[in-house]
Amino acid sequence: MKRDKKIIRLAKKLVELSKDNGVVTVARVGEVLAGLKQVQHRHHLTVLKSFLNYLHREIALQTAVVSTPGALSGEALKAIEVTYSKIYGRPVTAVIKQDTSLIAGVRVRVGDDLYDASLAGRLQRLAENVS
Repeated sequence: MKRDKKIIRLAKKLVELSKDNGVVTVARVGEVLAGLKQVQHRHHLTVLKSFLNYLHREIALQTAVVSTPGALSGEALKAIEVTYSKIYGRPVTAVIKQDTSLIAGVRVRVGDDLYDASLAGRLQRLAENVS
């Protein structure tokens, strides 16, 4: 149990070292992995798995996945990035994901948070309130 806590702490620290101005970058992750290769931790596979897990979480917190039935303009995407960067107080990059199940509107997911401004979402909430 004590070993697991140490590995988790190390993995979280490695994620922090992978950031450049608060954003995870490929270059910094490469540097961290090169450093890990030199050190060869006793439980290196467990450390790498934990690092990958926390790295995925951090990248999800930095990414706004915008689900929409059609394409969005560059200006709309930039406005979403600016809005969510202000909300979360950190840089957020928007990525478009086309979702044909949406009738109209958008869904935005940042980490575990979901913002649903779609017609399908409204209809679902209406159906839940009626039942």
